[in-house]
Amino acid sequence: MPAINLPRVIRIGGGCLAELPDALSQAGLSRPLVVTDAWMAASGLLDRVLDLLTKAGMPARAFTGVVPDPTVASIEEGCAVLAEASHDCVIGLGGGSPIDSAKMIAVKGARRIADLKAPHQENAPGLPIVAIPTTAGTGSEATRFTIITDEETDEKMLCAGLAYLPQIALCDYELTLSKPLRLTADTGIDSLVHAVEAYVSRQANPFSDSMAISAIRLIWQNLPRACADPADRPAREAMMLGALQGGIAFSNSSVALVHGMSRPIGAHFHVSHGLSNAMLFPVVTQWSAPAALARYAECARAMGAAGDGESDQGAAGRLIEALHQINADLAVPTPSAYGIDKARWEELLPLMAAQALASGSPGNNPRVPVAEEIVALYRAAWE
Repeated sequence: MPAINLPRVIRIGGGCLAELPDALSQAGLSRPLVVTDAWMAASGLLDRVLDLLTKAGMPARAFTGVVPDPTVASIEEGCAVLAEASHDCVIGLGGGSPIDSAKMIAVKGARRIADLKAPHQENAPGLPIVAIPTTAGTGSEATRFTIITDEETDEKMLCAGLAYLPQIALCDYELTLSKPLRLTADTGIDSLVHAVEAYVSRQANPFSDSMAISAIRLIWQNLPRACADPADRPAREAMMLGALQGGIAFSNSSVALVHGMSRPIGAHFHVSHGLSNAMLFPVVTQWSAPAALARYAECARAMGAAGDGESDQGAAGRLIEALHQINADLAVPTPSAYGIDKARWEELLPLMAAQALASGSPGNNPRVPVAEEIVALYRAAWE
Protein backbone atom coordinates (compact mmCIF):
# COMPACT_ATOMS: atom_id res chain seq x y z
CA MET A 1 0.00 0.00 0.00
CA PRO A 2 1.32 3.48 -0.79
CA ALA A 3 2.39 5.67 2.13
CA ILE A 4 1.61 9.35 1.52
CA ASN A 5 3.95 11.93 3.06
CA LEU A 6 3.51 15.71 2.89
CA PRO A 7 4.92 18.80 4.60
CA ARG A 8 3.02 19.47 7.82
CA VAL A 9 2.19 23.03 6.75
CA ILE A 10 1.89 24.39 3.19
CA ARG A 11 1.00 28.06 2.74
CA ILE A 12 0.21 29.07 -0.83
CA GLY A 13 -0.47 32.41 -2.48
CA GLY A 14 0.90 35.78 -3.45
CA GLY A 15 2.46 37.53 -0.48
CA CYS A 16 2.50 34.50 1.82
CA LEU A 17 6.21 35.09 2.48
CA ALA A 18 5.03 37.66 5.05
CA GLU A 19 3.51 34.77 7.02
CA LEU A 20 6.92 33.18 7.67
CA PRO A 21 7.19 34.32 11.31
CA ASP A 22 3.67 33.12 12.04
CA ALA A 23 4.36 29.74 10.43
CA LEU A 24 7.53 29.32 12.47
CA SER A 25 5.79 30.35 15.67
CA GLN A 26 2.97 27.89 14.97
CA ALA A 27 5.58 25.12 14.81
CA GLY A 28 7.36 26.28 17.96
CA LEU A 29 10.42 27.47 16.03
CA SER A 30 12.26 30.76 16.51
CA ARG A 31 16.02 30.49 15.77
CA PRO A 32 16.47 29.72 12.07
CA LEU A 33 19.53 29.48 9.88
CA VAL A 34 18.63 30.79 6.42
CA VAL A 35 20.45 28.87 3.66
CA THR A 36 20.65 30.63 0.30
CA ASP A 37 23.04 31.71 -2.45
CA ALA A 38 24.90 34.88 -3.33
CA TRP A 39 22.33 35.89 -5.97
CA MET A 40 19.49 35.80 -3.46
CA ALA A 41 21.61 37.80 -1.05
CA ALA A 42 22.41 40.43 -3.70
CA SER A 43 18.78 40.62 -4.86
CA GLY A 44 17.60 41.94 -1.52
CA LEU A 45 15.30 38.98 -0.85
CA LEU A 46 17.52 37.60 1.91
CA ASP A 47 17.48 40.99 3.68
CA ARG A 48 13.70 41.03 3.35
CA VAL A 49 13.45 37.63 5.02
CA LEU A 50 15.90 38.52 7.78
CA ASP A 51 14.01 41.76 8.41
CA LEU A 52 10.73 39.86 8.73
CA LEU A 53 12.29 37.55 11.28
CA THR A 54 14.04 40.30 13.24
CA LYS A 55 10.84 42.33 13.56
CA ALA A 56 9.12 39.21 14.89
CA GLY A 57 11.79 38.78 17.55
CA MET A 58 13.33 35.74 15.89
CA PRO A 59 17.14 35.97 15.77
CA ALA A 60 18.29 34.56 12.43
CA ARG A 61 21.63 34.03 10.75
CA ALA A 62 22.36 33.29 7.08
CA PHE A 63 24.63 31.02 5.10
CA THR A 64 25.02 32.36 1.55
CA GLY A 65 27.58 29.87 0.24
CA VAL A 66 25.19 27.64 -1.71
CA VAL A 67 26.53 26.75 -5.18
CA PRO A 68 24.66 25.42 -8.24
CA ASP A 69 24.49 21.63 -8.01
CA PRO A 70 25.44 21.69 -4.31
CA THR A 71 28.71 19.97 -3.54
CA VAL A 72 29.99 18.09 -0.53
CA ALA A 73 32.36 20.99 0.18
CA SER A 74 29.57 23.60 0.13
CA ILE A 75 27.46 21.47 2.48
CA GLU A 76 30.37 21.11 4.89
CA GLU A 77 30.72 24.92 4.91
CA GLY A 78 27.04 25.28 5.70
CA CYS A 79 27.22 22.71 8.48
CA ALA A 80 30.12 24.65 10.02
CA VAL A 81 28.00 27.81 10.04
CA LEU A 82 25.09 25.89 11.57
CA ALA A 83 27.34 24.69 14.38
CA GLU A 84 28.43 28.22 15.30
CA ALA A 85 25.14 29.03 17.05
CA SER A 86 22.08 27.35 18.52
CA HIS A 87 19.55 27.02 15.69
CA ASP A 88 16.27 25.15 15.90
CA CYS A 89 15.49 24.95 12.17
CA VAL A 90 16.96 25.50 8.70
CA ILE A 91 15.24 27.62 6.03
CA GLY A 92 16.02 26.95 2.35
CA LEU A 93 15.45 30.17 0.38
CA GLY A 94 15.73 30.02 -3.42
CA GLY A 95 15.62 27.40 -6.13
CA GLY A 96 16.45 23.73 -5.91
CA SER A 97 20.09 24.23 -4.91
CA PRO A 98 19.40 26.28 -1.74
CA ILE A 99 16.51 24.04 -0.69
CA ASP A 100 18.49 20.85 -1.33
CA SER A 101 21.43 22.35 0.58
CA ALA A 102 19.19 23.29 3.51
CA LYS A 103 17.88 19.74 3.65
CA MET A 104 21.32 18.17 3.88
CA ILE A 105 22.67 20.80 6.31
CA ALA A 106 19.69 20.09 8.58
CA VAL A 107 20.12 16.30 8.44
CA LYS A 108 23.79 15.42 7.90
CA GLY A 109 25.36 15.83 11.35
CA ALA A 110 28.81 14.25 11.55
CA ARG A 111 28.18 11.65 8.84
CA ARG A 112 29.61 11.40 5.34
CA ILE A 113 27.14 12.32 2.61
CA ALA A 114 28.34 9.33 0.58
CA ASP A 115 26.98 7.09 3.34
CA LEU A 116 23.54 8.70 2.98
CA LYS A 117 23.04 8.23 -0.76
CA ALA A 118 20.45 5.87 -2.23
CA PRO A 119 19.55 3.11 -1.68
CA HIS A 120 20.02 4.28 1.94
CA GLN A 121 16.83 5.79 3.40
CA GLU A 122 17.31 8.45 6.09
CA ASN A 123 14.15 8.65 8.17
CA ALA A 124 15.45 9.83 11.55
CA PRO A 125 14.62 13.56 11.69
CA GLY A 126 17.30 16.21 11.84
CA LEU A 127 16.45 19.86 12.40
CA PRO A 128 13.07 20.95 10.99
CA ILE A 129 13.31 22.17 7.41
CA VAL A 130 11.43 25.18 6.04
CA ALA A 131 11.33 25.63 2.24
CA ILE A 132 10.67 28.92 0.43
CA PRO A 133 10.91 28.24 -3.34
CA THR A 134 11.60 31.07 -5.76
CA THR A 135 11.74 29.22 -9.10
CA ALA A 136 8.49 27.20 -9.44
CA GLY A 137 10.41 24.25 -10.77
CA THR A 138 12.08 21.67 -8.58
CA GLY A 139 9.19 20.88 -6.26
CA SER A 140 11.84 20.32 -3.58
CA GLU A 141 9.64 22.15 -1.08
CA ALA A 142 7.43 19.05 -0.92
CA THR A 143 9.80 16.15 -1.49
CA ARG A 144 11.72 13.65 0.60
CA PHE A 145 14.80 13.85 -1.61
CA THR A 146 17.94 15.94 -1.96
CA ILE A 147 20.79 15.73 -4.48
CA ILE A 148 24.39 16.54 -3.61
CA THR A 149 27.37 16.34 -5.98
CA ASP A 150 30.57 14.58 -5.02
CA GLU A 151 33.05 16.88 -6.71
CA GLU A 152 35.82 14.28 -6.50
CA THR A 153 33.93 11.70 -8.56
CA ASP A 154 31.47 13.96 -10.45
CA GLU A 155 28.60 11.89 -9.10
CA LYS A 156 25.24 13.43 -8.26
CA MET A 157 24.24 11.55 -5.13
CA LEU A 158 20.50 11.05 -4.65
CA CYS A 159 19.68 11.03 -0.94
CA ALA A 160 16.21 9.97 0.14
CA GLY A 161 14.07 9.60 3.23
CA LEU A 162 11.53 11.34 5.42
CA ALA A 163 14.30 13.30 7.14
CA TYR A 164 14.54 15.51 4.02
CA LEU A 165 10.82 16.32 3.83
CA PRO A 166 10.26 19.97 4.80
CA GLN A 167 8.01 20.58 7.77
CA ILE A 168 6.86 23.94 6.35
CA ALA A 169 6.60 25.13 2.73
CA LEU A 170 5.76 28.71 1.78
CA CYS A 171 4.85 28.94 -1.91
CA ASP A 172 4.65 32.64 -2.84
CA TYR A 173 4.42 32.99 -6.62
CA GLU A 174 5.31 36.69 -6.40
CA LEU A 175 8.89 35.59 -5.71
CA THR A 176 9.05 34.20 -9.28
CA LEU A 177 8.03 37.36 -11.14
CA SER A 178 11.64 38.38 -11.81
CA LYS A 179 12.75 34.99 -13.18
CA PRO A 180 14.47 35.26 -16.60
CA LEU A 181 13.24 33.34 -19.64
CA ARG A 182 15.85 30.57 -19.60
CA LEU A 183 15.31 29.81 -15.92
CA THR A 184 11.53 29.94 -16.35
CA ALA A 185 11.69 27.52 -19.28
CA ASP A 186 14.12 25.04 -17.75
CA THR A 187 12.51 24.86 -14.32
CA GLY A 188 9.07 24.67 -15.93
CA ILE A 189 10.02 21.66 -18.04
CA ASP A 190 11.63 20.12 -14.96
CA SER A 191 8.24 20.38 -13.24
CA LEU A 192 6.54 18.79 -16.24
CA VAL A 193 8.99 15.88 -16.18
CA HIS A 194 8.28 15.39 -12.47
CA ALA A 195 4.57 15.13 -13.13
CA VAL A 196 4.78 12.86 -16.19
CA GLU A 197 7.33 10.52 -14.63
CA ALA A 198 5.32 10.32 -11.40
CA TYR A 199 2.25 9.33 -13.46
CA VAL A 200 3.96 6.65 -15.55
CA SER A 201 6.18 5.35 -12.74
CA ARG A 202 5.90 1.78 -11.52
CA GLN A 203 5.38 3.34 -8.06
CA ALA A 204 2.35 5.42 -9.14
CA ASN A 205 -0.75 5.35 -6.94
CA PRO A 206 -4.16 7.07 -6.99
CA PHE A 207 -3.00 9.96 -4.79
CA SER A 208 0.13 10.71 -6.82
CA ASP A 209 -1.89 10.31 -10.03
CA SER A 210 -4.30 13.07 -9.02
CA MET A 211 -1.44 15.46 -8.22
CA ALA A 212 0.44 14.56 -11.40
CA ILE A 213 -2.48 15.08 -13.78
CA SER A 214 -3.36 18.44 -12.19
CA ALA A 215 0.29 19.52 -12.42
CA ILE A 216 0.51 18.49 -16.09
CA ARG A 217 -2.56 20.59 -16.95
CA LEU A 218 -1.32 23.64 -15.08
CA ILE A 219 2.24 23.55 -16.37
CA TRP A 220 1.45 22.82 -20.02
CA GLN A 221 -1.14 25.59 -20.28
CA ASN A 222 0.86 28.22 -18.42
CA LEU A 223 4.56 27.65 -19.17
CA PRO A 224 4.43 29.35 -22.61
CA ARG A 225 2.57 32.29 -21.06
CA ALA A 226 5.09 32.70 -18.24
CA CYS A 227 7.95 32.57 -20.75
CA ALA A 228 6.30 35.10 -23.08
CA ASP A 229 5.39 37.56 -20.31
CA PRO A 230 7.33 37.30 -17.03
CA ALA A 231 4.77 39.58 -15.35
CA ASP A 232 1.79 37.34 -16.19
CA ARG A 233 0.67 36.85 -12.59
CA PRO A 234 -2.02 34.20 -13.22
CA ALA A 235 0.50 32.14 -15.22
CA ARG A 236 3.15 32.52 -12.53
CA GLU A 237 0.65 31.52 -9.85
CA ALA A 238 -0.37 28.44 -11.86
CA MET A 239 3.28 27.47 -12.41
CA MET A 240 4.03 27.69 -8.68
CA LEU A 241 1.04 25.46 -7.90
CA GLY A 242 1.96 23.07 -10.70
CA ALA A 243 5.54 22.79 -9.42
CA LEU A 244 4.27 22.08 -5.91
CA GLN A 245 1.84 19.42 -7.14
CA GLY A 246 4.53 17.87 -9.34
CA GLY A 247 6.84 17.67 -6.34
CA ILE A 248 4.13 16.09 -4.21
CA ALA A 249 3.41 13.62 -7.02
CA PHE A 250 6.93 12.31 -7.50
CA SER A 251 7.76 12.39 -3.78
CA ASN A 252 4.85 10.00 -3.23
CA SER A 253 5.50 7.99 -6.39
CA SER A 254 8.95 8.38 -7.97
CA VAL A 255 10.80 9.84 -10.88
CA ALA A 256 12.11 7.49 -13.54
CA LEU A 257 14.53 7.19 -16.45
CA VAL A 258 14.71 10.85 -17.52
CA HIS A 259 15.91 11.86 -14.07
CA GLY A 260 18.24 8.90 -13.75
CA MET A 261 19.97 9.86 -17.00
CA SER A 262 19.82 13.59 -16.35
CA ARG A 263 21.84 13.66 -13.14
CA PRO A 264 25.12 12.42 -14.71
CA ILE A 265 24.85 15.06 -17.45
CA GLY A 266 24.59 17.73 -14.80
CA ALA A 267 27.43 16.31 -12.75
CA HIS A 268 29.93 15.81 -15.57
CA PHE A 269 29.07 18.72 -17.86
CA HIS A 270 27.56 21.25 -15.42
CA VAL A 271 24.27 21.50 -17.29
CA SER A 272 21.42 22.78 -15.13
CA HIS A 273 19.09 20.04 -13.93
CA GLY A 274 15.98 21.33 -15.69
CA LEU A 275 17.84 21.78 -18.97
CA SER A 276 19.37 18.30 -18.92
CA ASN A 277 15.91 16.87 -18.24
CA ALA A 278 14.54 18.80 -21.21
CA MET A 279 17.32 17.52 -23.46
CA LEU A 280 16.34 13.92 -22.70
CA PHE A 281 12.57 14.14 -22.26
CA PRO A 282 11.34 13.53 -25.85
CA VAL A 283 13.84 10.76 -26.64
CA VAL A 284 13.31 8.86 -23.39
CA THR A 285 9.53 9.23 -23.62
CA GLN A 286 9.50 7.82 -27.16
CA TRP A 287 11.55 4.81 -26.01
CA SER A 288 9.45 4.24 -22.88
CA ALA A 289 5.94 4.82 -24.24
CA PRO A 290 5.26 1.33 -25.71
CA ALA A 291 5.45 -0.13 -22.20
CA ALA A 292 2.72 2.16 -20.79
CA LEU A 293 0.71 3.50 -23.73
CA ALA A 294 -2.43 4.19 -21.70
CA ARG A 295 -0.53 6.17 -19.10
CA TYR A 296 1.36 8.30 -21.59
CA ALA A 297 -1.85 8.82 -23.54
CA GLU A 298 -3.55 10.24 -20.42
CA CYS A 299 -0.67 12.68 -20.06
CA ALA A 300 -1.24 13.83 -23.65
CA ARG A 301 -4.96 14.28 -22.99
CA ALA A 302 -4.30 16.25 -19.80
CA MET A 303 -2.05 18.57 -21.82
CA GLY A 304 -4.65 18.97 -24.53
CA ALA A 305 -2.25 17.52 -27.09
CA ALA A 306 -4.72 14.68 -27.82
CA GLY A 307 -8.50 14.46 -27.73
CA ASP A 308 -10.54 12.16 -25.50
CA GLY A 309 -11.61 10.06 -28.46
CA GLU A 310 -8.11 9.45 -29.81
CA SER A 311 -6.57 5.99 -29.41
CA ASP A 312 -3.86 5.47 -26.81
CA GLN A 313 -1.35 4.80 -29.58
CA GLY A 314 -2.25 8.01 -31.33
CA ALA A 315 -2.34 10.06 -28.13
CA ALA A 316 1.09 8.81 -27.06
CA GLY A 317 2.41 9.83 -30.45
CA ARG A 318 0.90 13.29 -29.97
CA LEU A 319 2.68 13.54 -26.63
CA ILE A 320 6.07 12.83 -28.19
CA GLU A 321 5.41 15.38 -30.94
CA ALA A 322 4.39 17.97 -28.33
CA LEU A 323 7.55 17.43 -26.30
CA HIS A 324 9.75 17.91 -29.36
CA GLN A 325 7.76 21.05 -30.23
CA ILE A 326 8.03 22.67 -26.80
CA ASN A 327 11.79 22.07 -26.82
CA ALA A 328 11.94 23.89 -30.16
CA ASP A 329 9.65 26.69 -28.96
CA LEU A 330 11.71 27.25 -25.81
CA ALA A 331 15.07 26.92 -27.58
CA VAL A 332 16.22 23.88 -25.59
CA PRO A 333 19.62 22.91 -27.02
CA THR A 334 20.77 19.36 -27.64
CA PRO A 335 23.97 18.32 -25.83
CA SER A 336 25.79 18.97 -29.11
CA ALA A 337 24.31 22.45 -29.56
CA TYR A 338 25.02 23.22 -25.89
CA GLY A 339 28.71 22.85 -26.68
CA ILE A 340 29.57 19.61 -24.91
CA ASP A 341 32.71 18.04 -26.33
CA LYS A 342 31.66 14.95 -28.29
CA ALA A 343 34.80 12.94 -27.52
CA ARG A 344 34.35 13.57 -23.80
CA TRP A 345 30.64 12.70 -24.07
CA GLU A 346 31.42 9.38 -25.75
CA GLU A 347 34.16 8.60 -23.27
CA LEU A 348 31.86 9.09 -20.30
CA LEU A 349 28.79 7.25 -21.63
CA PRO A 350 29.51 3.92 -19.87
CA LEU A 351 30.12 5.70 -16.55
CA MET A 352 27.04 7.89 -16.99
CA ALA A 353 24.90 4.84 -17.72
CA ALA A 354 26.26 3.06 -14.64
CA GLN A 355 25.58 6.12 -12.46
CA ALA A 356 22.07 6.44 -13.86
CA LEU A 357 21.30 2.82 -13.00
CA ALA A 358 22.88 3.11 -9.55
CA SER A 359 20.51 5.95 -8.65
CA GLY A 360 17.57 3.52 -8.78
CA SER A 361 15.36 5.87 -10.80
CA PRO A 362 15.50 3.87 -14.07
CA GLY A 363 14.07 0.89 -12.20
CA ASN A 364 10.83 2.82 -11.76
CA ASN A 365 10.46 3.43 -15.50
CA PRO A 366 7.67 1.62 -17.37
CA ARG A 367 10.33 0.11 -19.60
CA VAL A 368 13.41 -0.72 -17.52
CA PRO A 369 16.68 -0.33 -19.43
CA VAL A 370 20.02 -2.07 -19.21
CA ALA A 371 23.24 -0.09 -19.44
CA GLU A 372 23.64 -0.57 -23.18
CA GLU A 373 20.16 0.82 -23.83
CA ILE A 374 20.92 3.90 -21.72
CA VAL A 375 24.09 4.49 -23.72
CA ALA A 376 22.04 4.28 -26.92
CA LEU A 377 19.53 6.80 -25.55
CA TYR A 378 22.33 9.21 -24.64
CA ARG A 379 23.58 8.93 -28.21
CA ALA A 380 20.08 9.48 -29.60
CA ALA A 381 19.77 12.67 -27.55
CA TRP A 382 23.16 14.02 -28.67
CA GLU A 383 22.04 15.75 -31.84
